[in-house]
Amino acid sequence: MERRTLLKLLAGSALLPQIPAFARTKKPNNTLTQEDDAFLDEMQRRGCLYFVEQAGAKTGQVLDRAASANTDGKRDPRLMASIAATGFGLSALCIAEKRGYQPRQKVIEQIRRTLHFHYEQMPHEHGFLYHFNDVEYGAAYIGSEVSSIDTALLLCGVLTARAHFHEDAEIKRLATALYERVDWPWMLNGGTTFSMGFSRGKFIQSRWAHYSELMMIYLLAMGSPTHPVEASAWDAFDRPKITYKDYTYIGAGDPLFVHQYSHAWFDFRGKRDKYANYFDNSVIATKAHEAFCLSLGKPYSPDYWGISASDSEHGYTAWGGPPGEGHIDGSVVPNAPAGSLPFLPADCLRVLRSLKEKYGEKAWGRYGFCDAFHPEAKWYDPDVLGIDLGIGVLMSENLRTGFVWETFARNPEVGVAMKKAGFRAV
Repeated sequence: MERRTLLKLLAGSALLPQIPAFARTKKPNNTLTQEDDAFLDEMQRRGCLYFVEQAGAKTGQVLDRAASANTDGKRDPRLMASIAATGFGLSALCIAEKRGYQPRQKVIEQIRRTLHFHYEQMPHEHGFLYHFNDVEYGAAYIGSEVSSIDTALLLCGVLTARAHFHEDAEIKRLATALYERVDWPWMLNGGTTFSMGFSRGKFIQSRWAHYSELMMIYLLAMGSPTHPVEASAWDAFDRPKITYKDYTYIGAGDPLFVHQYSHAWFDFRGKRDKYANYFDNSVIATKAHEAFCLSLGKPYSPDYWGISASDSEHGYTAWGGPPGEGHIDGSVVPNAPAGSLPFLPADCLRVLRSLKEKYGEKAWGRYGFCDAFHPEAKWYDPDVLGIDLGIGVLMSENLRTGFVWETFARNPEVGVAMKKAGFRAV
């Protein structure tokens, strides 16, 4: 049977059990207290609100950032939208509908608008979209690249929406069209690893060539029913190892988010390929990061830790560790522990709850935590960022119910990709 026909058949609920067992999800084994669950619910509710209020009314595009001090729910006057924030937003909208944070019909209408605009009006190159765009018109910002990773983040949200609202023919049609038009081999640019993007008429020389948040790109490409890449692509990127104190794991000294983003959608629990169990790898990476923060001394403590790419008092910074990256100045970045909630629940919950209880409204506003803050310097970021709120919303839900993992896995292409990559149950 033709592979594309098989994928369409698998999309029918009666044939879902044929998806390989390793691609299915299981309910999280968490021991959340009532207080923990209530905290996560409030953090998610506020985070989901961002993706409703800070989206273009006609386009569905989500702003890259907005004011943390927003109290009236009006859209921020800045106009720069991010396809990555929009991808997180599509998944957050599914959570908002599931949990009753937003009315079902309102969510469906916003998702339809978003998919229509991105498929029918957004400029693209071989299906890949520009990273930053005007929130009302979709025109790419000057200097913005056609981004492979940000297109992948958008598509993860698109496919989550397709699976959650699978009975809505319009959502299903548009989501499928967005995914299937992406020409993944084109972005290889004649190589074995993906270019980071396309800018000013030529490919960016930097490639997704070592382990990071890149897994989503390769799996989406391998699962494509229209423009797939070969299974050998999964072996093409390097998997260097880091040893810090008692922790050894796959990583390349990047900020902590690289161990979180692909895991927000792809469920790597209880499975491995020939290289690693990537969920366990992220557990170790989070433990190492916590130990690294504590080794820095004050102000870092078991109740105050977590550094990842974020705003800082002096501008956006890709900081983290181990090893130390960037000028770490005592700031804390809530999305670091929030994005690792499924990996280290007790420790991440302790620090997040402590941050809210101790710093209150200085750090916690309409959409939850501001992006970063440094209490000793009396600096609290005036902004929130869509991608940083998004990872916390999705990983909170995965810890609580596994909903995003379970929903995303219903896309038959996920099972196809993970089988091609050689995943097996453990």
